[in-house]
Amino acid sequence: MNFNTLLRHFREGTKNVFRNGWMSIASIMSIVVSLSLLGVALLLVLNLDRAADEVDKQIEISVYLNLEIDQAGRDTVEQEIRSMPEVEEVSFVSKEEGLETMRETLGDAMVKGYEETGTNPLPDMFKVQVIEATTVPFVADKISALNGADPNGPIYEVDYGKGTAERLFQWTQTIRVVGVVLVLALGVMAMFLIANTIKITIIARRREIAIMKLVGATNRFIRWPFFIEGVLIGMTGSAITLGILLYGYFRIELAASGWTSALFTLIPLSEVSLWFSILILGLGFLIGAWGSTISIRKFLKV
Repeated sequence: MNFNTLLRHFREGTKNVFRNGWMSIASIMSIVVSLSLLGVALLLVLNLDRAADEVDKQIEISVYLNLEIDQAGRDTVEQEIRSMPEVEEVSFVSKEEGLETMRETLGDAMVKGYEETGTNPLPDMFKVQVIEATTVPFVADKISALNGADPNGPIYEVDYGKGTAERLFQWTQTIRVVGVVLVLALGVMAMFLIANTIKITIIARRREIAIMKLVGATNRFIRWPFFIEGVLIGMTGSAITLGILLYGYFRIELAASGWTSALFTLIPLSEVSLWFSILILGLGFLIGAWGSTISIRKFLKV
């Protein structure tokens, strides 16, 4: 196909968009509605997944050491914990720091008696964070096993909120699975809804296609203007959708900046705008091309 022919197809496809005004508008609005639902669902799922990740990161393992342990024993335990491939970070919390944390959390009255007698009943401890939150129970068991068969080993207790942590993992995993299913379902629905709308547009012009076929036009010659028309409709609808979604997300991000917390922070627009734009525009192109291609195929058999 030479350049002039391609230019002719592009010109005809563009004219068809305007020539079939209301049908083109209906197709574009169908794309806007469908992709908007898909885009909103995708952004919601991504932010819920971020929130689930933040919740997972809050789960850490507290390793309480025996009161009689010496510096060499603490160093040995720390080294063994750090050597575990699942561990990301290990931080030491001395008994003095633990008492100060108790003061900040429960008030001076709770620690006054200990300060007057010069005693500190709290043990030294390690705070352990893992790379993958779901490995917390496994890592906790590995740390507990460092005592071996010695009931008076260097580790007094290992705590990670057993039971609560497992329920949190189940909830976060459920959120991810439901989110993926929702996005896929909406994606399939959007594809068929848009394809059917474009199909209706082409059905209304089946007489035009039949006449072109009867006067000797090849399938490729007939198909190209419809292909370009479908792509233009798809890209126009996706561009409108993208503008609505990005502006809406920007406004929500501004409004939410005052109440988001450490456990839930919206993904910044700057992090999602590029790939989200590519995704929505790409879907618009594919949907327009796919819808026009499958819809015109049956009418080429004259």
